[in-house]
Amino acid sequence: MHNSGMIERAQKGDKKAYAELIQIHHRTVEKFAYQCGVKANDLPDVTQEVFVKLYRFLPQFKHERFTTWLYKITLNATRDYYRKETREKAKEEKLTRNVTTSYCTKSAEDRILVFEEDQELHKAIQSLDEKYRHPIILFYFHELSYVQISEVLNVPISTIKIRLLRAKGHLKTALEMNGGTEHGR
Repeated sequence: MHNSGMIERAQKGDKKAYAELIQIHHRTVEKFAYQCGVKANDLPDVTQEVFVKLYRFLPQFKHERFTTWLYKITLNATRDYYRKETREKAKEEKLTRNVTTSYCTKSAEDRILVFEEDQELHKAIQSLDEKYRHPIILFYFHELSYVQISEVLNVPISTIKIRLLRAKGHLKTALEMNGGTEHGR
């Protein structure tokens, strides 16, 4: 891809090249963060954190696959964000009760649902344990290979294969239960 020249220019301090990297990869980062469970109103903060980390660590980037590296940064940023959120839960609850936040959340969710055609599927994926959720998102929604998923999650390929198989089973059960619950009421 033509990304390598742009990456090299950005590593040398070319701000225009860095801005182009952001423009090219912004939607992918936002989509992956959302699929990993980042709430719609938190997406701008998490996405910004990913690109801040990208800028900070770009000089350390070697010639591995850039998107795989970006997925790792995004995954770590989503985890870090919610660890921080948990520590500051009281403060966060006050913010989410704010009337303006609920208005912004609604419009942000409408914008984000473009990523997920099926809200039930998204909820079912979110109900999966993280070890199953991340591989299924990376495989089906971001079309990464087993090798790439293994690199992003730092888990052996055999484990990725098993987790994907189990994730599909858990997802099928979750969707069946969800559909059965609604029809039964």
